[in-house]
Amino acid sequence: THWKHGGIVGVFGYGGGVIGRYCDQPEMFKGVAHFHTLRVNQPAGKFYKTEFLKQICDLWELRGSGITNMHGSTGDIILLGTTTPQLEEIFYEMTHNLNQDLGGSGSNLRTPSDCIGQARCEYACYDTQALCHNLTNSYQDELHRPAFPYKFKFKFDGCPNCCVASIARADISFIGTWRDDIGIDQEAVQAYVGGELKPNGGAHAGRDWGPFDIKKEVINLCPTECMKHKDGKLFINNKECTRCMHCINVMPRALRIGKDRGLSMLVGAKAPILDGAQMGSLLVPFIKAEDPYDEIKEVIEKIWDWWMEEGKNRERVGELIKRQGFQKLLEVTGIQPMPQHVQEPRSNPYIFWKEEEVEGGFKRDVNEFRKHHQR
Repeated sequence: THWKHGGIVGVFGYGGGVIGRYCDQPEMFKGVAHFHTLRVNQPAGKFYKTEFLKQICDLWELRGSGITNMHGSTGDIILLGTTTPQLEEIFYEMTHNLNQDLGGSGSNLRTPSDCIGQARCEYACYDTQALCHNLTNSYQDELHRPAFPYKFKFKFDGCPNCCVASIARADISFIGTWRDDIGIDQEAVQAYVGGELKPNGGAHAGRDWGPFDIKKEVINLCPTECMKHKDGKLFINNKECTRCMHCINVMPRALRIGKDRGLSMLVGAKAPILDGAQMGSLLVPFIKAEDPYDEIKEVIEKIWDWWMEEGKNRERVGELIKRQGFQKLLEVTGIQPMPQHVQEPRSNPYIFWKEEEVEGGFKRDVNEFRKHHQR
């Protein structure tokens, strides 16, 4: 395009946060000879006071183009279009007077982004804002001083509805889940079946879809077929449930998320650059999200150590997992393999054991072996 884009300019002490934009025909378009973009770290949950929004718009009107994007697909407040001499002025004003920091750009930790969480949502299984805020503060160095092979994203979804689409876009996605049974209110189930309650919270009430059919709209759409409606009651085989949330979304008054809540950690999602799009792979099926989040940080830092050592330039962690194998990821994180880690059954008939995995090693006493394996 006509824009040079890249890390040519920045603010003192930061390697990321400013995306340099230079027009390739400055003599023809003097007004946009420089048109740099700033990424500003949004508050957790994207909650703002109108006073703050006025201040940031006034600042950008004075020192930039006045054009903003609230928000970019990654999350940040995007301030579009300023000149090189204004960068330090804007940065000083934001950090000293607005108590606001730049976000991430380049080969670093990108600005962590979360859903609205327990502030407004009854489905949130953990406090997304608290975890997002904690990790943003804990990893300031990784956010502002690029040292990674490529970009790295955290996204926090309070439940499997995945409102910030972490499973498709985040190198580590934190998706709220529960490990006990879905709560059932049988009277409310009957109210849905009888037509007294509108399905989907009334979301599709713009036209008449006919009477609610629990078999067609809930039971038959369950991906693991773990539900049945018999004698006026709804039954769920919770051991087979994959927490897809469909039944809860359709009948929110009748079904509730479980009470033993935490989150799952999935690794390696990305949009296509080198190797095509990838969804996140489940690494930690369940972990409690409790301050100070040390267990979660331990997993993150083990992944980073491996990726920084083994990752090629511009290789996302998902591509490294594809190249070296999911088993390698389990080894570096010290997580025991479990059925949830298996994407599909093994097609290779050979199993290669490491000596430390074999009880007693490879050296055996032949006579002792033949006692148990008589010819």
